[in-house]
Amino acid sequence: RFAFSRPVIVGGVTDNSAFRALCTREKLLAAFGPFPVRLSTANTYSYRKVDVPFQEYVEHLLKPQDPARLGSDTLYFFGDNNFTEWGPLFQHYVPPPFRIPGTSPAYSFGIAGSGSGVPFHWHGPGFSEVIFGRKRWFLYPPDKTPHFHPNETTLAWLQHTYPTLPPAQRPLECTLHPGEVLYFPDRWWHATLNLDTSVFISTFLG
Repeated sequence: RFAFSRPVIVGGVTDNSAFRALCTREKLLAAFGPFPVRLSTANTYSYRKVDVPFQEYVEHLLKPQDPARLGSDTLYFFGDNNFTEWGPLFQHYVPPPFRIPGTSPAYSFGIAGSGSGVPFHWHGPGFSEVIFGRKRWFLYPPDKTPHFHPNETTLAWLQHTYPTLPPAQRPLECTLHPGEVLYFPDRWWHATLNLDTSVFISTFLG
C-alpha cells in the first residue's frame, strides 16, 4: 500500500531498547572514542568529507546549529560508517520487518546536534528510526521539486523560506520520536531537522 506511493510512520513493530542502551554518550565514547569517523557537510551538492576521532566530534563539534552558518561549513556525522569498527553495534539493531523485493538493506548511523539536519535531497527508498531525541521531516513527492538553496541549512530554510510558502506548496511534515520509524519511498525529496541532540539510524533499501 505504501511501498511505491507515499511515506508512512510505523510504530511498535520492533523493540530496540537493547540497541538504545548501547547508544548512550558514555557507552559510545567508551566503545568508539579513539576511532576516526567521517563527517559530511550539510550541503545537497557537496561531497566534502572530514575525518576526526569520534571523541573529538562528540566533545567539540556536536553542538547546536548556528543559524548563520552555511551548509558547507556545517559538519555532520551520518552514514560513512566503518563497518569493521561499527558492525558489532549494528548487530544489536532490529530493523523494521518490511522489505521491497529485489532490494537489500544497508545501515547508516548518525549523531547530530539540535538544529542540525540535511537539506533537501533524494535517493532510493528506506526507513529512518530515531533512537534518542526528536527529528522533524519535510517531504515532497518526486514530481514536486522543493524551493531551496543547496548550501542553506534546513534550519535557515525553515526560518526564511518555509514561512513564505503558500499552503499548496508546503511539504508533508512529521516529527519522529524514539521508537518511531519513517518509511520514505524511492526518489521522494526530503530534508531533516534534529530538534534535540539526536541519535538515529536509517535502513536504505538498495
